[in-house]
Amino acid sequence: MYTDIDKPHPPHLAYLRNGLVSKLAQFSGLILTIVMVMFFFVRYYLLEGFLLPRVYGHIYRNLNETNRRGFVNHHLAGAAKILLCFFTAYPFLSVSFGSANFDTPLHKHSKVTMGDTMIVSSQIFVGMYLTELLFRSKLSPVAVGHHVGAIVITQAAIAISLNAVHEQDATIEFILCFFWGAFDILAEFWPHVAIILYRVHITRHAFLIKIFRAAFFSTLVGTTVETIVVMWLFGSLWSKWTIGFKVATPILHVVFTAAQIWGSVIFYRMWQNQKRLLAEEQGDSGDKEANSGPSSSQGIVEVPIEPELRGHTSV
Repeated sequence: MYTDIDKPHPPHLAYLRNGLVSKLAQFSGLILTIVMVMFFFVRYYLLEGFLLPRVYGHIYRNLNETNRRGFVNHHLAGAAKILLCFFTAYPFLSVSFGSANFDTPLHKHSKVTMGDTMIVSSQIFVGMYLTELLFRSKLSPVAVGHHVGAIVITQAAIAISLNAVHEQDATIEFILCFFWGAFDILAEFWPHVAIILYRVHITRHAFLIKIFRAAFFSTLVGTTVETIVVMWLFGSLWSKWTIGFKVATPILHVVFTAAQIWGSVIFYRMWQNQKRLLAEEQGDSGDKEANSGPSSSQGIVEVPIEPELRGHTSV
């Protein structure tokens, strides 16, 4: 009578019908093409051609080519993540934890389904990474590996769903990609803001100490929570995975986790570097009060080449 009280219940995902995510899946290539064109127009005409020069003025114009491209990309990726957050949250949560399926209408009387929205979201996600790979002039091997892995896995999940009859874990693999992507968007949004503020307020070391400290802890906590949730999901659906995904999924998660930890390490180094610069600045101030002579380096600010962070959060 009471045997089911303490028995853990599998998530709603365990009851999802394995099948085609959306009729739009077969048009993923066309959707991605449109997304890439839109990214180009926003970057080239709106950000580079109009918005950033007017908002940041000489700060933007004085950046070298490497830093300028990174600065533009942080705005573009940050905006894309805000869009994805609003556009994808409802269908993702409804399918993952609610009672909806992929073919459930987005709202009453709508012809657009939850699956349609998630397919478009996945292509925006892929387009964001592709844009950075093609646009940035400097990327670390960690960043390249993270981006390429995320792109291939996402597109493979969609391709597998087209042959769901022969792929019993097609649906849950597609959802697992969204779990990875959700943490990528939420935990890694702050680093975009941190680097933008770094470029704008490069001499405000006390302020940047707080910014990079927050970025370090946000990425570290995000990685920890992501690992707990993904491994819980992976274990809860263990019987539904094929042997290939039982082996590949933990390996892929280790790779992504390593990239995330690398990003946290970089932010820790930047945090400590700002503490050192602040100490030197305070020491110089004390020396200037003792000496009336002007310092030969006064007013000179060195703007370093951007260090590499994890994946899309490359500085």
